[in-house]
Amino acid sequence: MSTAEHQEFLASVRALLTKHAGSAAVRAAMDTELGYDPSLWRMLCEQIGVAALAIPEEYGGFGASLVESLLVVGELGRTLAGVPMLGSAVLGAQAVLLSGDAEACARLLPEVAEGTRTIAVCWAGESGWDEPGVHETDGALTGTAHYVLDGVSADTLVVVTPDGLFEVEPTAAGVTRRSAPTMDPTRKLAEITFAAAPALRLGSADPAATMARLRDIAWAAVAAEQVGAAERCLEMTVDYAKSRVQFGRVIGSFQALKHRMADMYVLLESARSASIAATAAVAANSPSAAEDVWAARVHCSEALNAIAADTIQLHGGIAITWEHDAHLFFKRAHADAQLFGTPRRPLTQPA
Repeated sequence: MSTAEHQEFLASVRALLTKHAGSAAVRAAMDTELGYDPSLWRMLCEQIGVAALAIPEEYGGFGASLVESLLVVGELGRTLAGVPMLGSAVLGAQAVLLSGDAEACARLLPEVAEGTRTIAVCWAGESGWDEPGVHETDGALTGTAHYVLDGVSADTLVVVTPDGLFEVEPTAAGVTRRSAPTMDPTRKLAEITFAAAPALRLGSADPAATMARLRDIAWAAVAAEQVGAAERCLEMTVDYAKSRVQFGRVIGSFQALKHRMADMYVLLESARSASIAATAAVAANSPSAAEDVWAARVHCSEALNAIAADTIQLHGGIAITWEHDAHLFFKRAHADAQLFGTPRRPLTQPA
């Protein structure tokens, strides 16, 4: 796709989300057990084909790339709609592809591309994503996976273990799923426990390399989402500054607030550049991918946190009310900063 084609594609996604994923719709969906509107997900898949983007044509997809998939993730970040794009269409599909298991790809991915099957990647242990929470013994899985995106509603579980990837039926004996309380009400997470649950090994790919690649994809996707959320925060702030009147003037005319919003804009654009570089590197699986993704992970997290905090400050008292969406973006900012773990190296090295 060219840049012009990307813009046309994004315009279609944004138009659909603007019509069907407004604030009221997102708030209504986040109070349901599913956490998202299934009709919205169906429209995104049937009308635009978002779940099929990065799936090869031989498995029922469009054969595009992660670039296009992460463009959709970024647009979803603007609305906070909790559809299973990140958890299933990106991470779930990529995990199956990374396994190198052709039979599993042919069996699972066509329905993922259609949007009729969702995959949840079970990975994190109690302390996070550096150590899988589930282990395999004699073909059965034991342990607990934490912070599983869309884990309660997923049709298929792909479990990351130190010994590789495994497929598990959610209804299999020994599998227990429960919703986990979250700081961000717009994103559903689950805790899934396996007690000697029967599992099917997926492929024979190197586990360490698979986890490293999957982490790079996850961080690049979250960075794209963070940029979309930050962009929406700035838009809300500028619109409010143009309409809120104080001391007989719109507050956007005050120089101090202009400077604050200009700083937000600079931060947003630098985060966007970092995210674009990370997406391109991951999509091409370039030698610099790990470094580019690490930089985007750090900078985009800090940028969204700062922009969301400024959004609340510049909106004043109304921003801390339940009725205003600023607090939802603030919670997403803090939750995303921890999702899939954080870089172990500090941003600056000691002299």
